Amino acid sequence: MSLHQQLELLIAKTELSVSPKQIDQLVGYVELLNKWNKAYNLTSVRNPSDMLIKHIMDSIVVSPHLEGQRFIDVGTGPGLPGVPLAIMNPDCEFFLLDSLGKRIRFIKQVLHELKIENVTPVLSRVEEFQPEQKFDAVLSRAFASMTDMVNWCRHLTKEDSGVFVALKGQVSQEEVAQLPDWCNVISVKPLIVPELDGERHLVILQDQD
Repeated sequence: MSLHQQLELLIAKTELSVSPKQIDQLVGYVELLNKWNKAYNLTSVRNPSDMLIKHIMDSIVVSPHLEGQRFIDVGTGPGLPGVPLAIMNPDCEFFLLDSLGKRIRFIKQVLHELKIENVTPVLSRVEEFQPEQKFDAVLSRAFASMTDMVNWCRHLTKEDSGVFVALKGQVSQEEVAQLPDWCNVISVKPLIVPELDGERHLVILQDQD
């Protein structure tokens, strides 16, 4: 079965509406990731069919929960969840930040080949990046600790309205308890990722100060 057919079957198990062009771009991204991965070691997932589940579906199920126009994906790696979310939301603006040059080079190639026009790649450490405009949401699936995420990214969110969106497996009470006093958990949403083993949650946090 082709990657296109596999992805269409996975999407059919969700409520998501994805156009043929978006499916083409999502599959194109997996094909490029698989090709570049052999030389650049961008992901530990080696099989394109697994990438559809662990990278594409795991990212795009977040799409209905995004609010706003301007997003930054911090520690994006090869562009996850940022590239799939940008494909799903062509009218929104996404900044994809990583401190490793090979990852940003790969993302630039993806944007060029797939004609994605709503992404700005940023080669920087998060604490050193000073955007001209703040963001509606800071996204990440890279941080082991939500405390690290909010402390390092606090300067990136819009005052009063900006949120932090963490893609997590399980969410422990211990990890929530360790969050700084200024940071509040707005919601914890279970995510259903077709054919993915293990729990996935979206944790939305906000600066209360």
